[in-house]
Amino acid sequence: MDKVGHDDVVRLLGELDDEQVAEILGLSPSLADLERAAQWLAVGEDERPGTARPPTGIAAAIVDIVGEEEDEDDGGKPGAMEG
Repeated sequence: MDKVGHDDVVRLLGELDDEQVAEILGLSPSLADLERAAQWLAVGEDERPGTARPPTGIAAAIVDIVGEEEDEDDGGKPGAMEG
């Protein structure tokens, strides 16, 4: 199995901060893990069918790591309802 590196993570998941990349690489993911996570993240939550099976294992951990940044970004999205 080929070793996954920084460039693979950025190519498949987009620009992440160095801490996130290091955390992902610390999981020792396979290229298939990165691809599965990237596919899941590429489809918006509202666009996933109810039958879509979320990733498991390392791919799920990658989604959690990348999703942390997306959750932080959602707080300042234009059009967000203010209460």
